Amino acid sequence: MGSDVPNGGDLVIRAERAGDADGIHAVHLAAFPTPAEARLVDALRAALRLAISRVAATREGVAGHVAFSPVFADGVSGGLGLGPLAVRPGDQRRGIGSRLIVDGLAEARRAGAHFVVVLGEPEFYARFGFAPAGRWDLVGEHGGGAAFQALELRPGAIPRGTGLVRYAPEFGQLS
Repeated sequence: MGSDVPNGGDLVIRAERAGDADGIHAVHLAAFPTPAEARLVDALRAALRLAISRVAATREGVAGHVAFSPVFADGVSGGLGLGPLAVRPGDQRRGIGSRLIVDGLAEARRAGAHFVVVLGEPEFYARFGFAPAGRWDLVGEHGGGAAFQALELRPGAIPRGTGLVRYAPEFGQLS
């Protein structure tokens, strides 16, 4: 994975390390109304499906986390799903989530991923280049409508008419 990326102050965006799991779990517990996302990240890690796992670390520990895991679509390889993304409530609205996304997307490019999908707020994710997945006739297995978006990391990586995008089986616990 990529090297540590200093981002001002004592905040560093870096790859997940041994010993980070408890801090990552705590961030997801604090950031979401239920423990589902925290359990999802733990399950993805246990199944070795965290293709990219980046943390925002401070002297106080893990302030944020973003996960990328493989997604599967007919006739298309090299896809990743972005999420969950979490930032400690006291550290939100400081750009940490955006830094995690930018760093994670750069790592995805370095790793040779072809595209990334996300289920999230369209206005927020558009700033990173995401567009409605329907542009490529992609549909998320968990729905999402306009919130299901895609980003080609390599032009032409998503052929038109690809159809259903399936996430790792661990995402089934969110349903």
